[in-house]
Amino acid sequence: MDANGNLVEVRELKKFFPVRASFLSRTKTFVQAVVGVNLNIRSGETLGLVGESGCGKSTLGRLILRLEEPTEGQIFFEGEDITHYDSGRLRHMRRQMQIIFQDPYSSLNPRKTVGSIIEEPLVIHKIGTRKERQERVINLIQVVGLRPEHINRYPHEFSGGQRQRIGIARALALNPKLIIADEPVSALDVSIQAQVLNLLEDLQDEFHLTYLFIAHDLHVVEHISDRVAVMHLGRIAELAPSDEIYSRPKHPYTTALLSANPIPDPTLERKRIILQGEVPSPINPPPGCNFHTRCPHRFEPCDQAVPQLKEIEANHWVACYLYGPNK
Repeated sequence: MDANGNLVEVRELKKFFPVRASFLSRTKTFVQAVVGVNLNIRSGETLGLVGESGCGKSTLGRLILRLEEPTEGQIFFEGEDITHYDSGRLRHMRRQMQIIFQDPYSSLNPRKTVGSIIEEPLVIHKIGTRKERQERVINLIQVVGLRPEHINRYPHEFSGGQRQRIGIARALALNPKLIIADEPVSALDVSIQAQVLNLLEDLQDEFHLTYLFIAHDLHVVEHISDRVAVMHLGRIAELAPSDEIYSRPKHPYTTALLSANPIPDPTLERKRIILQGEVPSPINPPPGCNFHTRCPHRFEPCDQAVPQLKEIEANHWVACYLYGPNK
């Protein structure tokens, strides 16, 4: 970690994907997936990253891992700028950074046994003898709640929750410091979601892990996250400790997201905020605040200049003109 206790820091990070206007056209437009994001992930914490589908949260996770090349900006890991690392240096760095994919069905090779799937990172990085790797695989399969005999089976023989446990074991194989969990429970039944979330919390304590937990459902990250960042159309709208986000949301977009989640108590009611208008296109985002076209509180500055993320209370950051002009 760096001098400020950050394991990861990104500065003014951008990712634009080129698209052709038409098949015959030579001109290109760009999907603005990530736009000027500044974010830090503290060592040992779980940072929840939430937002609607298509807001750029998965792209941000892939940029941090350098699975996508940034258009602009910087990525720091343990205080070291890894933005322009070549493939050799990245290969070594990726021992410290792993990912858990969203879909446990497509993220596992159906032609390999569970044992070979978990062992593969160890083989690629030439870690240990074959016997030592086998012992490591058996240990990991037990750590995630499966049995040693499961290593000789194939992914199709397991349920969705068991497959995600296999994916978690694979992510742990190299003893990483950072794990990016890209919607790891969204494809699972609700009852299985709780089991996987509890497992991730237990593993964090045991292996001293740092998580970036990506989700589209605010309630999924409520209990697992130390802080929550809310993302809208490529930008961070709000960033605060988890209890602050849920008890006192500041940004109108965060408030609307929370109102859309059901409360598991029939005696309580929550007033649903229905956002009017269409979701803006990331190819042609509106000027000013990218939420102003749907915001019930918009006023004159909102459509003129982009509000910057600023600290309005201790550790509570918001990008909104409701809390004063940008300075």
